[in-house]
Order: sequence, then C-alpha cells, then structure tokens
Amino acid sequence: MGSRATGGIGAALFFCSLLGIGPAAGAEPATHVLIVVNNNSPVSKSIGEYYARRRGVPLSHVCAIQTPATEEILRPDYDRLAAEVRGCLIRKGLVESTDYIVTTMGVPLKISGTSGLSGDAASVDSELALLYADIKSPAAHRTEGVLPNPFFGHTNSIFNHAQFPMYMVTRLAAFDFAGVRDMIDRALAASNRGKFVIDLSTGDAHGDGWLRDAAAKLPTNRVVLDETTRPLYDQTDVIGYASWGSNDRNHNRRFPNFRWLPGGIATEFVSTDGRTFQRPPDGWIPSMDWGKRDKWFAGAPQSLTADFILEGATGASGHVFEPYLTFTPRPDFLLPAYYSGRNLAESYYLAIPALSWQNIVVGDPLCSLGPPK
Repeated sequence: MGSRATGGIGAALFFCSLLGIGPAAGAEPATHVLIVVNNNSPVSKSIGEYYARRRGVPLSHVCAIQTPATEEILRPDYDRLAAEVRGCLIRKGLVESTDYIVTTMGVPLKISGTSGLSGDAASVDSELALLYADIKSPAAHRTEGVLPNPFFGHTNSIFNHAQFPMYMVTRLAAFDFAGVRDMIDRALAASNRGKFVIDLSTGDAHGDGWLRDAAAKLPTNRVVLDETTRPLYDQTDVIGYASWGSNDRNHNRRFPNFRWLPGGIATEFVSTDGRTFQRPPDGWIPSMDWGKRDKWFAGAPQSLTADFILEGATGASGHVFEPYLTFTPRPDFLLPAYYSGRNLAESYYLAIPALSWQNIVVGDPLCSLGPPK
C-alpha cells in the first residue's frame, strides 16, 4: 500500500439470537440499534423505515436529523449532525443500551479536511463511533489523525461499553434503494456455509501476510486461497472475500463475477473504495492508473465498495479517503470472527485498528452466519 493504499415504522419485534457472543446475549438485538435517518433525504427515510420493519427496531430507536443530503460535508456540518444524534441518544435514554448506530444512504458519508496521517478528514461513521466516549467525557475527542479503536483485536471479548467506550457504526447504502433493500433481505437469510475466497498477489509482506493468516485461521475445506499473480474471479458460493482489489496490477474487471451466498462479506486493501455511492457508467473499469484522469470516477480510479453490494454481497468495508495500509481492516481478524458467529458489526470493528479515520462498514450490523456447522 505504501503512502497510498495499494491500495409507517413496524412495531413487531423480529427475534434473532446473538449466539452467546455479543452485546447482550439472549436479549432482543434490535433494541441495541439506533437508526439515523436524514429528513432531507427521501431515500434515507425509506431505508430507515424498511430496516426498522424488517429487524423490528422500535420507533423510539429511530433518530431523524436535519442535515445536508450530500455525501461530503464540512466539519461544522458534522458537528451539528453529531449533536443531533447525541441529543437523540440522551433524550431517548439510549446512551448505554445502544451498541450499534446504523446510518442510512442520504446521511452524509465523509467530512472534508486536511489529508495525511495528521489530517482531520474522516468518514462520518468513524467519527460517530466515538460519540459514546464524547458523551461520557468533558471534552470531545481530537479530530486530527487517528485514534485507537479500543475493540480492535479483542477477539475473545464480549462487547461492552465499560471496556470499549464506543459505538459500532454501520451504513445501509448502495447505488439505490433497491440495492439496500436486497442487502437487508440477504442479511436475514444468512447461514454459515460457503467459501472464504482469499486472493494474494502484490508481494507486500504485511498485506499478503494478513491474508495468509486469515486463511490459516479458517477451516481448510472452507477456504480458496490463491497466491498467484492472476486475480481470482468467477467463484461460486462465496461467503467471505479478501483481496487487494484494484490495487492488484493484474486486476482488469469491475466485478469479480462471484455468486454470493446470503450473508457474504468483502474487504479489500483499497484506499478510496468507499468514496461514493453514486453509480459509475456501465463501461467504467477500476484500475491503479492515477495518471489518466479520464479513467477516474468520483475523484479516483479505484474500485468501489458499492459494486460488491450490487453484485450480491451482504456487507463490505471501504475508505472515504486514503487510510494507509496499517489502518485498513485486518482480514485475519475479520473473517475468522465472522465465521465463528460474531455478527457483521463486531467482526469488522474487531478488525479495524483506528477510529476518527477513513473507514466505513456497509451492511446490517446484526447480520450473522450463526455458529459453524
């Protein structure tokens, strides 16, 4: 990766057990979710309503805010957004019971700012993850540079605010409402079967090492591991995927042409894959070619997280700006945690080293494969 990363609301409750590992085993997980919708975005409100109905999230756990319905906002706009979400949590008495904040397409995606490791540009979701700590502290967190994710790497721990003063924030977003609706439906149909497809190729010792470690921590009969220079395409029954994406110099397709199983998730070492949820032209092909601006889409040539959702994945990670390889999700934590029965939000946040940074997680936080079969 180097300096650039080579990277009405229904009232009936939907029951889904948490497998004994999670925020409150045996409780109704829907009561641990806060949904954030933007009253200035019709699609945001529609997504929030659909998700609440399908998951049985109580009406009192929906936070309606007023904010620009643009993907990128300035820091003062974010501060007002965060103040509204904070107000919802406090007013509704949900500060402690909320473990997951779900933002919806139409809620701003990223915050403009300075770049680099000491910069203050960030994703909205990664900043919101620190809202619990901000509520509990006399002063808000600093916005320059990265802050450690307290949950990172705690693979044997049950999530709780006392030990991990944060929220796990995921985003329900795709190219359109239909894409989000289908993603939510797939999350409800997830089961623990299928293949974890892991594709090396760049020769980077850190990234490829994490990919190999991920494969080693999963059952051999559930892994497809490729260490050649050829990108791994055309796989079937995919439940998990990790690769270098468009940072593989031999990558020459927009889509990997996978047949995804319900619950399938993806992560890539790509620096700007979460930069937008606008749909690119049909003929656009992502690449590493930063020198040809005519091949860029939405400010970069790199692959897009939303394309995984369009192809049939149920969740994926992404980055709104350059994260640097060190702060991308670690597949050696993500995939084994998800396989073991951790839900989507926990699996990703166990794998993300930093907060107040560039990361986003797309998907239903409660999606789980269930225990291994």
